[in-house]
Amino acid sequence: MKVVLDTNVYISAILFGGNCEEILKLANQGLFDVVISKEILDEIKSVLKGKFYWADKQIVGVIKYIKELASIVNPEVSLRIVKEDPSDNKIIECAVASNAAYIVTGDKNHLLPIKGYKGIKILSPIEFLKL
Repeated sequence: MKVVLDTNVYISAILFGGNCEEILKLANQGLFDVVISKEILDEIKSVLKGKFYWADKQIVGVIKYIKELASIVNPEVSLRIVKEDPSDNKIIECAVASNAAYIVTGDKNHLLPIKGYKGIKILSPIEFLKL
């Protein structure tokens, strides 16, 4: 089973632990496959540097960990599903490109209300863990 994790899931796991960290632990155990795109990796770097003022060395370590955990896909189709926040489309594009079963996100404003796209279910971290 392939799963795309939104940037906010990685950030929450790294900084705050909890359900998001549990999801990464389960992925490490091989219970599902995590898929990511270069665009999502770039957003993780940007958030850690710009919002949380992480040093480049710290960011490199996190990105290395994520690259070891996840398979990287290169979405070739641009989508315009999330009109209110077009940057969120990269999450859906990654899921479509990888034939993912799930998108896990904490985005209550834009992604969670969609609930799904072309058979890909969009769940909160707690909903995903209940599976």
